[in-house]
Amino acid sequence: MTDPRVDLSIAEGIARLTIRHADKLNALDAAMVDALLPLCRRIERSDAFVVILGGEGGKSFCAGGDIAAWSGWSPEDFGRHWVRDGHAAFDALARLAQPVIAVLDGHCLGGGLELAACADLRIAEAHVKIGQPETGLGIIPGWSGTQRAVRRFGPQVVRRMALMGEVFLADEALRLGLVDQVVPTGEGHAAALGVAERLGARSPRATELAKMMINAAEGEERERVIEALAGSIAAASTDLAEGLAAFREKRKPRFSARRDTE
Repeated sequence: MTDPRVDLSIAEGIARLTIRHADKLNALDAAMVDALLPLCRRIERSDAFVVILGGEGGKSFCAGGDIAAWSGWSPEDFGRHWVRDGHAAFDALARLAQPVIAVLDGHCLGGGLELAACADLRIAEAHVKIGQPETGLGIIPGWSGTQRAVRRFGPQVVRRMALMGEVFLADEALRLGLVDQVVPTGEGHAAALGVAERLGARSPRATELAKMMINAAEGEERERVIEALAGSIAAASTDLAEGLAAFREKRKPRFSARRDTE
C-alpha cells in the first residue's frame, strides 16, 4: 500500500522518510498510517544504514492525527483500528534495524511527538514547539504517547505535557531530554547528514545489535530481540548445516558432541 504523502527515497545508504501533507501541517490520516508499515518493511530489507525522518514545509514536523480523519469514527472503530493500526506502524518504525534520526523541522505535537519518539535521535530546529495537547480535546495520547514516550523521556516530562498541556520550546526540550540537539532553523537536515556520516563510519552490524539490545533494555521489543539473537547464533552453528543436510538426505542428523572448554 502506498500513499504519496508518506514518501520514501533511498540513496547512498540513507533512507529518507518524509511526511508530505503540509497543507494539514503534516497531520496523519488513516491512509498515511497504513502506508507507513510497508515502507518500514522496505527500509528494513534495503541497504540503508540510517533513516532520516522529517516533514515538509518547515512549519510542522507532524501535527499528529488529522482530527477530521478520526473524529467521526465510532468508539469501537477508533480503538480497534485508529489506535491499533497506529501502534503497528509506529512499532515498526521504532524497531527498525537501522538507527532513525528525526529532524523536527517544525512543530511536533500529539501524534507527531509519538512519531518522533520512535526515532533513536531527535534534532530540533530552533523554532519548534513540542507537546501533547490531546487531553485538551477530550482524548488521550493513543500512539504510545503514555508508554514509549515515558520510556524514552521519563514520566515527569510526559506528565507535564499530557496532564498539564505544557508546550516546550526547543532549548527547554533539549534540557529535558526530549531532543538530542538544537540547530538553527533550516539546518536540521544538514545536521542529520552529519550524524549519518558518523554512523556510516561505524560497523553496521554492531550498530544494529547495539540498537536491539538498547531497545530490549528499554522494554521496546524484548521477546523479539532474544529470539532474533538466539536464532542468529543457532543459524551460524554447524548443527544447522548438518540438520538441513540430514533432512534433504532423509537420514538421522549426526550432530557434533558438545565440548567442555573449561
